[in-house]
Amino acid sequence: MERLKRSLREAPVVTFDGYEYLVHPITDGIPLVEPSLLEEITNGISAVADLDGVDKLVAPEAMGIHHATALALETRIPFVVVRKRSYGLPGEVAVHQRTGYSESELFINNVSAGDRVVFVDDMFSTGGTLEAVCSALLDIGVELVDVVVVLCRGPMETDLPIEVKSLLEIEVVDGEVKIYE
Repeated sequence: MERLKRSLREAPVVTFDGYEYLVHPITDGIPLVEPSLLEEITNGISAVADLDGVDKLVAPEAMGIHHATALALETRIPFVVVRKRSYGLPGEVAVHQRTGYSESELFINNVSAGDRVVFVDDMFSTGGTLEAVCSALLDIGVELVDVVVVLCRGPMETDLPIEVKSLLEIEVVDGEVKIYE
C-alpha cells in the first residue's frame, strides 16, 4: 500500500463548515486516478476479501464505481452500481441513507435473494451509506460475503452482522492525513 500511503500524505485537505475534508483520487476522483494506484488498491481488496463463489460486486455511486470496475476486470465478477436516482425497474429497492454531511435516497437494482455479493466502497467515515446499503442487501436476502472499504476514517462501528474490512485506517487532524499502521 505504499503508493496509497504516499498519495494520502500528499493529498490536500480543505475545510467545509469546520469539517476537514481529504481531497484524494480515491475519494473524489481528483487529482488524477493513476492506474498504478488503482491496481494497488485492487490487489489489496483481492487480498482481504473472500471472492470465492461471489456472484456480484456491489458499489455505491459515485466513488465506489472505479473500485468495482477495476476489481471486476481483475476477478471477472460482474458488478452492480447502487444509484442515486430511481429507474423504476422491476425489483428496484429504495434505500434511505444519512451520512455526516448529507441525506438522500439510493436505489438498488439487479440484486436478488440468494445472490452472493461483496460490497466495495472508497471510504468509511460515518458509515451511513455502507450501513444503509448493506442492511438493504440483507433485507433483499443476499448473502453478504464481505464488505470492504479502501479507507476507514475514524472508528468503524456498525450494526451489521459482518466485519467491515479496510485497506488503511486514517484520520485527518490539523490539515494532515495520519495513517495508522
